Amino acid sequence: MAGARAAAATSAGSSTSSGNPPPQEPGLGELLEEFSRTQYRAKDCSGTGGSKVERIEKRCLELFGRDYCYSVIQNVNGDICGHYPQHIVFLEYESSEKEKDMFQSTVQVSKLQDLVNRSKTARCRGRFVCPVILFKGKHICRSATLAGWGELYGRTGYNYIFSGGADDAWADAEDITEEDCALRSSDTHLFDKVRGYDIKLLRYLSVKYICDLMVENKKVKFGMNVTSSEKVDKAQRYADFTLLSIPYPGCEFFKEYKDRDYMAEGLIFNWKQDYVDAPLSIPTFLTCSLNIDWSQYQSWDLVQQTQNYLKLLLSIINSDGWAHPRIPEAC
Repeated sequence: MAGARAAAATSAGSSTSSGNPPPQEPGLGELLEEFSRTQYRAKDCSGTGGSKVERIEKRCLELFGRDYCYSVIQNVNGDICGHYPQHIVFLEYESSEKEKDMFQSTVQVSKLQDLVNRSKTARCRGRFVCPVILFKGKHICRSATLAGWGELYGRTGYNYIFSGGADDAWADAEDITEEDCALRSSDTHLFDKVRGYDIKLLRYLSVKYICDLMVENKKVKFGMNVTSSEKVDKAQRYADFTLLSIPYPGCEFFKEYKDRDYMAEGLIFNWKQDYVDAPLSIPTFLTCSLNIDWSQYQSWDLVQQTQNYLKLLLSIINSDGWAHPRIPEAC
């Protein structure tokens, strides 16, 4: 953020001459310390620990407000997702102080909140598609991968039981469209319903590219498919999006990185493991200008792989087309 960078630069200039380290922005150091030591749960934001989290969240909103006009998706007590902040920021556009007084929202927040509520069960642990970075009018979103049948049926059953018999994912809305009716009547399968709303959210956010970092097509735990990639959706529901399969080692592999004293040079992922079945697949029109031999991706060490993937993602973000990559997290 420009305001934060300017303040940091001024502080650094004055402290260098005195030999003291530059002071941190109030709240940011506390945020880094908090997330590195504790697991965040929105529903636990009460009591002493809760007041600390609320203070950090408020500070983050103040910092966002320096450079952007934004709307907020309410997630009080983790009602939408227990792993997301209580106030989820939707950055709308960069702005000056003068423009903030004339703020006009570019989205219908109530509609966005409704789409989020309806689509949240489609993805692992309810981690729905959420914009996190705004660059030149383009939103870079994050989310989890698609939930498998075990979690999907388990979560919807849990919601049904603990909501007194009312399925909150399919609560009646005042503005039921023809498309909504078609989703409910033409196919009663749960996958069609929840993934249909997931796709509606992606379209509402103008997502064009989906960048899939999974090294497997489906993640299996205890013999059950717990998550699935959009690229192997049997019904081809995500065919209208540009899907990129750019397999990148998951969090388990980074234990080796830590064991090597955080030396990534020469550290190569073992692509011959049984569960690794997602090949690299990128549309040619996205790679022709990068001068990278993608056929050699399995021989790259962690440094080269990260560099090449970042070159690809940055080229998409900088392209003239209306590109909104959705980069999923590892399960």
